[in-house]
Order: sequence, then C-alpha cells, then structure tokens
Amino acid sequence: MPDFVDQVVLHIGAGDGGNGCASIHREKFKPLGGPDGGNGGRGGDVVLEVDPNTATLLEYHRRPHRKAENGKQGQGSNRDGANGPDVILPVPNGTVVKNASTGEVLVDLVGVGTRYVIAEGGHGGLGNAALASTKRKAPGFALLGEPGDALDVMLELKSVADVALVGFPSAGKSSLIAALSAAKPKIADYPFTTLIPNLGVVTAGETVFTVADVPGLIPGASQGKGLGHEFLRHVERCDMLVHVIDCATMEPGRDPITDYEVIESELHAYGKLEDRPRLVVLNKADVPDARELAELVRPEFEARGLRVFTISAATHDGLRELTYAMGEWVAAARAQKPVEEPTRLVIRPKQLGEAGFRVRRVNENLFQITGEKPERWIRQTDFTNDEAVGYLADRLERLGVEAELAKAGATAGAEVVIGSMEGGYVFDWQPTLSAESVRQGPRGSDNRF
Repeated sequence: MPDFVDQVVLHIGAGDGGNGCASIHREKFKPLGGPDGGNGGRGGDVVLEVDPNTATLLEYHRRPHRKAENGKQGQGSNRDGANGPDVILPVPNGTVVKNASTGEVLVDLVGVGTRYVIAEGGHGGLGNAALASTKRKAPGFALLGEPGDALDVMLELKSVADVALVGFPSAGKSSLIAALSAAKPKIADYPFTTLIPNLGVVTAGETVFTVADVPGLIPGASQGKGLGHEFLRHVERCDMLVHVIDCATMEPGRDPITDYEVIESELHAYGKLEDRPRLVVLNKADVPDARELAELVRPEFEARGLRVFTISAATHDGLRELTYAMGEWVAAARAQKPVEEPTRLVIRPKQLGEAGFRVRRVNENLFQITGEKPERWIRQTDFTNDEAVGYLADRLERLGVEAELAKAGATAGAEVVIGSMEGGYVFDWQPTLSAESVRQGPRGSDNRF
C-alpha cells in the first residue's frame, strides 16, 4: 500500500430523502381529526473541504466509496423525519475535482476552508398534512423522498508550494530539500529514488516558504516516460522553478548545459510554466572535478539571464546564499499577489425556458417531456396509490404540460416519456379532467381511474 496518493477515483452517494407520512389524527370523540402526517427528512450531502492537516488522498485510495445517511421517514402527529447528517471529506489544498466519466473539471479547491457540495442529498417527501387544501382536505397519500445524487469523481492533487526543485534523477534534489528543511525523503544513488513529491518548509530570515521536491524527469517525461508525467502537475502551482543540476555525473552525453536544456524542453512541452522565474543550482561542488565544471559553465548560464548558485547539499556549502535568494524572491512575489482566499463558488442555474419544462416530439406517436419540475414530481409519486397519481396529473396540468402536448400534436393514446429516453417514466397520454371538476372518492382513490 503506498503512503502517498495524488490521484484517486471516488464513488460518492448522497443520502436519499425520507418519505412523507399519510396519517389521520385520531382522538376520542374526534373521528375526523384531519391529516397529521409529517414530512420526510432531507438526505445528507457529501461535502469536500480543504483541510490544512490533510496532505494526501491516501484515505480515499483505501476507502473509495463514501455514502451519506438517508433522511428519516415522517410520522403521524405532525412529526417530521430527521435530516441525514452531511459527510465532510477533508482534501488537501490544491485538489482538482473532475467528473470521472467526462474529465470535466467541476471545481478547483484552493484556500483553506473552501467547501464544495459534490453530491446533494434528496429532498424529503411532503406528508399529507402539508398536501391538504380546500379541494383535498384529507389526502390519503404522501410524497416519496427523492434519491440523492450519485456520481464518480476523480480527485487530483496539485501541490501548493512556493518553489519547485526540478532536475534529472539523482541530481541531489532530495538531499537539497533535506538540507534546507526538516523533510526526510528517501535518499540513494540510483534513478527514481524519489517516488513521491516531498514538501519541506524553509526559513530565510523572516520569510517562511515551502519547497517541493518533484520526482526526477527524463527525456520524454511530458509524453509519459519515466515518472515525470505523473508529477509534472505538481509544478503548476509553484511560483518559482529551481534547476538542480548534477555537476559530478559520469554518464555519457550528460553535462550541465545539456541537462538544463533537456529539462526545459520537457517543461515547455508540458506547458503552462513559461512565466515562472528560474534559478540554477550547480550541485555536488564537494567533488573537485564538479566544482571546476561548475565554474566553467557558470558564465554560460549567466549569459542566459539566470542566477546561478554553486552548492553542495552534502556539506551545506553555499546553502545560506541560495536560501536567502529564494526567500527574497518569494517575499517579493507574495507582496505582488492578492491575499489567498477560499475559492468563491458560483452557482449558475440551468436554463430550461419560461415554463420550466420542454416538450419534444420524437416521432409521430412519441413525445418527450424534460424539465426539473416534472422529473422531480415523477420521483416523488407513489404509483401504487391512485390518489397520488391523480395529484401528479393535476400538477402537470397546472404546469401546462397537457396544453403543450396538445400544441405539439399529441393525441389520445400517444406515448409520452417524462425524463430521459432510457430511464424515464413512460405512459400513454389520455387528456384528463381537472380534479376541481371531479368529485373526490375515498382516501387513496381517484374517480378518474
């Protein structure tokens, strides 16, 4: 089991709403006490919240299925059902939430305290006390609770750090971050020692900043070679790039200039990093030949407008100057940036037209009705109860659905689908009389059926 996970698919289910209650008040000497069925409780939401104490998505790798509790059913004596508690899922700062099926970015969670309702709980159904009216004084039915949202989302972590260390494997990035901070990454002299991005907190005078050690890149990393393609996204949020170059490597075809150009080409191919300032760190100066090589190539880097530091992560030579240089730049960058605030989430309602629904003629004898209201009403209806079905027919008629069907060319017996063509509710349309002109029958029945 890994100890760091930066990408995971999460299967989420909000709670279902509780059903309403159909009840009649019964009391001695009061045989017709009236309806007193309570409403069902709302299902719990699933909420993502940026937590400063969470640094990985490992918990969701281990337990990828999360479900909120359902709302409780309403009861007699006007007792409403309890709402299901929300499920709060803490995520690291810098988590991108995507639809697992389409890849669409739903939200980018940046800023401690940012909250996003990823799945809304279903509404509770109304009890018959809430459904009573002058025309229907004692309803013999209640509305069903609505199902909660269910979806699969991908959580993708992009580390939020001030400085990113980039370079070839075994260039000394892990040793450097260990020397600069209290981080304890695994260090060894072979490629791909670092398998996860490491974060370290560095202090330079009064400036405290974070440094990310990004796993080693190789040629072709932006196209999926090596480990770099998995972790290049961690560089996106860093304000500064530090090239850590191994001046003591003995590999053929490797030299500081070539290493720098290879890494730069991978960063350019990945994109979105062109505006980041760069520093060059010539590492392993404790080796005599490496120090000579560093002094030899320094003018070449400086001619390109780059600041160059010759250091040794092993002996800490040159680290003080490097630390303060990074700290000065971070402080200047922060002074120019606005104060980071939790992401402001903007909700944009879907436009469905003035009537709140649409009628579409699929073919000569098939019509489809879509819209939030009719689809929600279908989910709320108990089709085993004739009075509940009659109430649905009255709601659709008042909304104008029957008039729109007639206008679209529907005739008696036409097939009508409410909702999606695959999973919608299908019925044969028969123009009905309004309940206002029909004498009510016993509770739970409707004389039109």
